[in-house]
Amino acid sequence: MAQRLFADPPYPAAAIRGEETLYPVHRIFCVGRNYAEHAKEMGVEVDREAPFYFLKDAQALVPSGAVLPYPCGTSNYHYEMELVVALGAPLFRAGTAEAGKAVFGYACGLDMTRRDLQLEARAKGRPWDLGKNFERSAVLAPILRAAAVAEIGPQRIWLSVDGAIRQEAHLSDLVWRVDELLSHLSHYYHLQPGDLVFTGTPAGVGAVTPGAVIAGGIDGLPDVTLTIGAAE
Repeated sequence: MAQRLFADPPYPAAAIRGEETLYPVHRIFCVGRNYAEHAKEMGVEVDREAPFYFLKDAQALVPSGAVLPYPCGTSNYHYEMELVVALGAPLFRAGTAEAGKAVFGYACGLDMTRRDLQLEARAKGRPWDLGKNFERSAVLAPILRAAAVAEIGPQRIWLSVDGAIRQEAHLSDLVWRVDELLSHLSHYYHLQPGDLVFTGTPAGVGAVTPGAVIAGGIDGLPDVTLTIGAAE
């Protein structure tokens, strides 16, 4: 029987609030331009015909509270505070009602971005991978089970850098709701438990430098924190 040349890296796993069990993460989907004001500050418009996505490797995941080195290859490293949805059931070609019932839980997340590389790729019509899908670029707080969340919409979402508020909005400002996103994605992928969806960021994104302390929150969910260390 053929043997693998080297061992597979284990899938990362996320903490679940109040539990000792972990949530294995297989894929990370990210939604672009899902807040109109953020799209405006980036000099683009929301595509209201359909949401669009990019992916991060599961190995990009790091837990809240980490100290991460300033990443290589960039001089414009940005935070993006987001609501993250964790799937708890398979979905394929699902309607919104079925999609909404497949949510395992919700969490606060940071989509860390090498903005200069993203914008350079965007200007040339190239994929965003160098700007978005890099090591330790998806920071995740513990997941709160969906049963503990009455509804998604009225909650305030915010982010601060060194104690100063930089992003602030409400989840009702999302262009595409959670159930709409999951339904749409399920027409292009066989979604499974272990899939995370970062649902987009509000206006107010900006650069951080070594020594910065980032904190973000959504009403009712565990906060996410990150400290930027020295460059590697």
